[in-house]
Amino acid sequence: MKKIALFFLFILLNLSHLNAQQYQISLLTCDPGEELYSVFGHNAVRVIDLQTGRDLVFNYGTFDFDTPNFYLKFARGKLDYMLSISTYQQFIDHYTYLERGVREQVLGLNPQQAAKVVAFLQTNYQPDNRYYRYDFFYDNCATRIRDMIETILGDQLEWKQTEVTEEKTFRDLIDEYVYPLPWGDLGIDLALGSVIDVDATEREKQFLPDYMEVAFAQAEIVGDGPTRPLVKSQSTVLDLPPVKIESSIFNPYFLFWLIAIFFIVITFIGFKKKRLFVGFDQALFIILSLLGIMVVLLWFFTEHSTTKYNWNLLWAFPLHGVLAYGLNLKYPAEWVKKYLLFALILADAAVVFWILGWQSFHPSILPLILVVILRTNYLYYNLDRIKAYRRNLQS
Repeated sequence: MKKIALFFLFILLNLSHLNAQQYQISLLTCDPGEELYSVFGHNAVRVIDLQTGRDLVFNYGTFDFDTPNFYLKFARGKLDYMLSISTYQQFIDHYTYLERGVREQVLGLNPQQAAKVVAFLQTNYQPDNRYYRYDFFYDNCATRIRDMIETILGDQLEWKQTEVTEEKTFRDLIDEYVYPLPWGDLGIDLALGSVIDVDATEREKQFLPDYMEVAFAQAEIVGDGPTRPLVKSQSTVLDLPPVKIESSIFNPYFLFWLIAIFFIVITFIGFKKKRLFVGFDQALFIILSLLGIMVVLLWFFTEHSTTKYNWNLLWAFPLHGVLAYGLNLKYPAEWVKKYLLFALILADAAVVFWILGWQSFHPSILPLILVVILRTNYLYYNLDRIKAYRRNLQS
């Protein structure tokens, strides 16, 4: 009997060892920074080995500036991000230096689930697996963590929406963060097409770290015992005020309305004095042509999924640069007037697309569209008349 009792005691001790919590898994959420690449915040996974005390952070948001052709790869959508590992202290020291707050949510995983998370991260960290093709909306530092938790828990994970949230498009969501950076906001709106002007589901909103933090706080684990929250505790690691971004008068709103006023003035003066001032139009249409070429390259010649169907092309058209040549002709060719009418129709179409909600353009470009409409109208109706008038004066 004594041997049997010792045998069962041995079995119980081993079972208790297997069921002991070896790892503590946490979601770290970092506040937004002041640079465009950091303005959306950040997520990472903290793993504490409760037996050894080893404390590591797994970070899916790492990229290498020394990558050959870094900026070309970024522009073409071919830049790979990677999973990196640092100590928890190194991670916190970094965000202390950046003066960005950090919050922690300890996940209520059972020992087997926590071990699976660690195994998943270790597999992902293997040299052949650690790199991935970054996609801002669908495959980033936040969505990689969410997808991992969904893979580990499967049907045992239930996303809960405890409060009604307003419908927001992907563009609305990023505008919440980039609004203090008007030039960055403009650049994003110029580069991204109408595919982001659709409502994001609650799950899709989790590409933003703040939204994922809220989603984790509301989620539950079911089916392996009593239903419990996905997050069993949360705390503030670095309690720092939000980063303040100083506004500047030199922003696209001020600059573009200044340009619009300038063109209104020269149009009025030109009408009174029978002058065209086409030199300013040549500069304007060359710039718009260059913007249009950028839109075309991002739409058709990159792997970005969100630069497609970009109707900024309607007011910034690649061929607008031909007007720089056509307007310089001493005797305007017939095609110049036809192209002016074509450019006018395109600009009007951009306004229609905007009003109907087919694509939301950056508000600062409204004065530029109005300038295109104004100058194409003016040149179309006055090009022949004023050039004929000036020829008569010369003769």
